[in-house]
Amino acid sequence: MNLTNDIGAERAILVGVATPETPFEKTNEYLDELAFLVETAGGIPEKKVIQNLQHPDPKTYLGSGKLQEVADYITENKIELAVFDDELSPSQTRNIEHVLKCTVIDRTRLILDIFAKRAQTAHAKVQVELAQYQYLLPRLTRMWTHLEKQRGGIGMRGPGEKEIETDRRIIRDRISLLKTRLQEIDRQKFTQRRNREQFVRVALVGYTNVGKSTIMNLISKSDVFAENKLFATLDTTVRKVVINNLPFLLSDTVGFIRKLPTGLVESFKSTLDEIRETDLLLHIVDISHPEFEEQIEVVNNTLEEINAGDKPVITVFNKIDNYSWIEKEEDDLTPKEKCNITLDELRQTWMAKSKTKSIFISAKTKENLEEFREMLYEEIKKLHIQIYPYNNFLY
Repeated sequence: MNLTNDIGAERAILVGVATPETPFEKTNEYLDELAFLVETAGGIPEKKVIQNLQHPDPKTYLGSGKLQEVADYITENKIELAVFDDELSPSQTRNIEHVLKCTVIDRTRLILDIFAKRAQTAHAKVQVELAQYQYLLPRLTRMWTHLEKQRGGIGMRGPGEKEIETDRRIIRDRISLLKTRLQEIDRQKFTQRRNREQFVRVALVGYTNVGKSTIMNLISKSDVFAENKLFATLDTTVRKVVINNLPFLLSDTVGFIRKLPTGLVESFKSTLDEIRETDLLLHIVDISHPEFEEQIEVVNNTLEEINAGDKPVITVFNKIDNYSWIEKEEDDLTPKEKCNITLDELRQTWMAKSKTKSIFISAKTKENLEEFREMLYEEIKKLHIQIYPYNNFLY
């Protein structure tokens, strides 16, 4: 099931609220990411709108005056889609659509749409469909009454039962069926992981679009799909890798993102179990991204949420070939900002303050790739000795 056909080549206006907790500059950066999400889904981001408020309006998200400004812009420029950076309540969505007279979706629905487009295997499709239905159920309106055609039989509807209640019942039944399917898949995945227990397991984790799949391909010499779009990888891919005669299993996992929908975290349990049950995490970071530190925090927080925050970690700062900085004038006495820090200074800073091992590489140019492989080998060898103390003939 695909929740929307909202994102075709539709032109979109992006809407966010700046609050004391999330100031204007930060909200603007979030809308840049939202624009990338829209592009990944196939849409065209046309304009960003940000309003400064103490908190989003509980009825219409924006204030009435700003919402009318957005409505006027949509009418004048024939915009088809309004995308809001926060999850909207069902009542907020209805109220906003009443004013804007166009399709309104929130960040969660957009991410679900992208996941639906990216899902390739039956496993991923079931996970995404479950998350979609869980998102849809509290937002059900009469537009969904066609769902009743998917279910027939004598006595299905009681006397005077509203069509929308029938639709709710159909969706609940579908959710129950999908959960049963996922339980079966989870059992199969658990058995597969048990069968791989004789190997040290390593998982690539990180924010979406930081180069995990490219690094997977370099280390394992495989051809995992890699693309410069968000959520290029949904299905966990596992490869057997050998470095210096030492075999281990390397898995590529779905990328994390700010405000990852709760339903997706729940639906992707078996995928996330691959992370929970791994022996070593390779946390891939896009060092060229201006907000890489916040991305690190998002990933670390997500790992804590899924009970994987205590795993051994190597932090891999990728894309050093894209890193750029602005040299300060010699007579400029103002404190250095992020944009004035050289890569060498950044390397020294992170290696000094990081609690984990770290390395700076470029998967694209293969810079420091051999040093990375050697570091990885040493860490896996330590883990192998700890986990399999009677099987040390490999080194």
